[in-house]
Amino acid sequence: MKVLPDRQHHLFGTINSYLIPVILLLLFLTVTAPDVFAHGVSEDDKAFIVQSSGIRLLPFIYLGAKHMVTGYDHLLFLFGVIFFLYRMKEVGAYVTLFAVGHSVTLIYGVLSGTHVNPYLVDAIIGLSVVYKALDNLGAFKRVFGFQPNTKAAVLIFGFFHGFGLATKLQKFTLSKEGLVPNILAFNVGVELGQLLALSAILIFMGFWRRTDSFKHQAFAANAALMTAGFVLMGYQITGYFTK
Repeated sequence: MKVLPDRQHHLFGTINSYLIPVILLLLFLTVTAPDVFAHGVSEDDKAFIVQSSGIRLLPFIYLGAKHMVTGYDHLLFLFGVIFFLYRMKEVGAYVTLFAVGHSVTLIYGVLSGTHVNPYLVDAIIGLSVVYKALDNLGAFKRVFGFQPNTKAAVLIFGFFHGFGLATKLQKFTLSKEGLVPNILAFNVGVELGQLLALSAILIFMGFWRRTDSFKHQAFAANAALMTAGFVLMGYQITGYFTK
């Protein structure tokens, strides 16, 4: 195992020591102040979407990228997916499956007018985070004696993540003029945002994996990830029954 220079080792050791508390703090704030951390569409973006007509490719690319980068539930799932992937070929395969899944249902959901309950689909997205954390912890083999097909699971959950993205746009009356290219541009933005977030996650993971503490902290990090998924599920299910 390659060891980082002392200064870098100390730096990332310090970052890692705060990683799990920060995740839990964000979860606490998500529950107690959901309006601040909700990754819906901002008021300015709402106004733009409602008022825009015709083909507006660049603005919709920006909106898609912004939504993905601020979509903590999507990023938590992505973090879990690549957590133990060391080869870029494997990362590319899993991320491609996820991208195909959410692209299909995002485009289909908006263009076909297929509506799903946003609270239920977001609860399933929370479940996807729980699943990936349990998968990373080896819980399925230990408890149930079998290992689900991880690639199939990523693709299937990708479908639900896409419907989650679609529900955010379905809240508005989108202009029929230029609708198809605008939605395609939004999806391109989502993919660009995903690549940007993935790059940051991979850089962080690359340094973290080189530290002596990674193996010890991996369990705790995935336990925190699982907690995050349960919190997201609980919040959405509560919203379904109370709103």
